[in-house]
Amino acid sequence: MDTVLKMLSAVGDFIITYPLIVGGVWLFINVVAFVMYGADKAKAKKGSWRTPEAMLISVALLFGGVGALLGMLTFRHKTKHIKFTLTVPLFATVQMAVIIASLVSSQLK
Repeated sequence: MDTVLKMLSAVGDFIITYPLIVGGVWLFINVVAFVMYGADKAKAKKGSWRTPEAMLISVALLFGGVGALLGMLTFRHKTKHIKFTLTVPLFATVQMAVIIASLVSSQLK
């Protein structure tokens, strides 16, 4: 447990030290995820080539969970697929919890 707290604290220190870089990268990944879900929905309506589901889930896993979730809800895309309705909200929640826990633990030093 002590190792996990040290890791979270180190991540929090990094976020606090470089907020524009971390925030910019996080925002970029989430915008990409949002756009990917919207583009895939448009492709689905046209019946054209689609983005592989593994890629949509991967971008959500790689800290794009919030953008993916917003894309799912905005475009009503993949909302009937159980693997998306379970994993994407879980990824978004865990990612936000990690960010918050990192910031809190770095402040408790």
